[in-house]
Amino acid sequence: MAKSISANAQGVALFVVLAFQLFCCGASVAGQDSLLTESVSAINKGSELSPFWYQKGVFMEIYVRGYKDSDGDGIGDFNGLTSTLDYLSELGVKGIWLLPVMDSQDKDHGYAVKNYRQVESDYGTEEDFKRFLFEAHKRGIGVILDYVLNHSGSAHPAFKASKSPQSPYRDWYLWRDKYTYWPNWQNSPTWHQSGDEYYYGLFWKDMPDFNLRNAEVVSYHQSNLRYWLNLGVDGFRFDAVGTLLQNTNNGAFLQAESGALMEQAIMPVINEYDNRYVVCESTQSPLATADVCGSSFYFGLNSSILSSAKFGRVKPRLVRLAQESDSSKTATFLANHDSFTGGRLYEQFAGDLASYKTAVTTLLTLPGIPFIYYGDEIGMGHTLAPSDPDPDHRLRGPMSWNADHNSAGFSSKKAFRGLARNYSEFNVEVQMKERDSIFYHYKKLIELRNTNPALFMGSFRVLDHSNNKVLVFLRELENQKVLVAINYSDRGQHLSNKILGECWQVLDGPERDKRGTSVLLQPKEHVIYRSCTS
Repeated sequence: MAKSISANAQGVALFVVLAFQLFCCGASVAGQDSLLTESVSAINKGSELSPFWYQKGVFMEIYVRGYKDSDGDGIGDFNGLTSTLDYLSELGVKGIWLLPVMDSQDKDHGYAVKNYRQVESDYGTEEDFKRFLFEAHKRGIGVILDYVLNHSGSAHPAFKASKSPQSPYRDWYLWRDKYTYWPNWQNSPTWHQSGDEYYYGLFWKDMPDFNLRNAEVVSYHQSNLRYWLNLGVDGFRFDAVGTLLQNTNNGAFLQAESGALMEQAIMPVINEYDNRYVVCESTQSPLATADVCGSSFYFGLNSSILSSAKFGRVKPRLVRLAQESDSSKTATFLANHDSFTGGRLYEQFAGDLASYKTAVTTLLTLPGIPFIYYGDEIGMGHTLAPSDPDPDHRLRGPMSWNADHNSAGFSSKKAFRGLARNYSEFNVEVQMKERDSIFYHYKKLIELRNTNPALFMGSFRVLDHSNNKVLVFLRELENQKVLVAINYSDRGQHLSNKILGECWQVLDGPERDKRGTSVLLQPKEHVIYRSCTS
């Protein structure tokens, strides 16, 4: 890591560089000097939520720009989001993951941050954000923020300043005087030209990577994290933790030091605060531990659930991954904001609602901390934007609140992006009127999960999957036992007393036959029991 610069020396250097930039380049860091150098101490007022709140419920992943517009500019905002909290509470949600809400240059996805201690102006003011936090906490809902540790936007003042070799921020980013070929997963170049030099940006030329071997950069991020934790947020989702550090000829992929950075520099800051939750985006198992990341998304389980539900067979990989899951450390999901996970669930199932519901049943009864992507709970489809070259945009459209043809209830004006193609039928208003809808399927299972501790913290044991049609498993915590049987096939399947055994009370699904010897599960049907002795 780079040697630290004393506060006095750094102040003098900043003055010199600032004067040079104002005269020569127009790339000023004025207005953000204090944000780049100011250290923030922890102010732990204690969590407003119940202990380990994040292990006890379901999260909703929300793209603020696409959720609810309150002021008629066609862009979602904090006040609009606040107005929907009763809806989320009725659904049973206990946590919200907000996609990036910090001031960004992209004015879209938010991952090109230019000010880490300021909210995106399109979304409202810091006071609006604080009000949202207050109202969420009042309903027992925790809020975690997407934090971009790997890179900033190219409009970030430190990156602008780093273009000068004499700048104290030069080593905040990765610069070379010769082009280097380090391809990313799309086989695209990652070293980008600026004048006669090159800087490293794994994802995009306008998102240069931080040099996280520089102690000053790490300290800067630590202070930013404390800033938001002091404001009252309940934790973070960290983006791209497998790519935080780079080594020669392998810049895009997992480095062992990335885990060490999280464990030794980032998690200790968050652990200064009580009852906060961290989840990391990492497809590599070395980072999926509590010490390194708190918890990590369980990539691979999602595709196994989806393929089992689509093709009507219990995939062996689904059973294996479920058995390997640790409910306290794994975050589970079916789809999210990235197109590489496969798109909106309605589209992945081509409108097959029975298979859709089977996948949802699996997600909400298996071990782990489930995350739902906004709109999937109502069957929202892809956004209609045929000329848009970015496949992620089809997943990040305006939420469908009703069947209004102008904005589907998202805004009083035209929305920033096209509506979901199935908004007229798959919207909140319609779904809440139909008792067999996707919405009520989610609501029913979330309620069962919220009220039966064995479903959110219990052990997991497979009882049967011998015919590859039905998966039967037991969730057990202390004196409570919950048995789940899911029929993935397109034919009826019988569960015999050899499987069911003891006395069970039906929580959801069909009763036993009159003789009490078996249960017939219809195609794509499930049954959930609680032990009579629980």
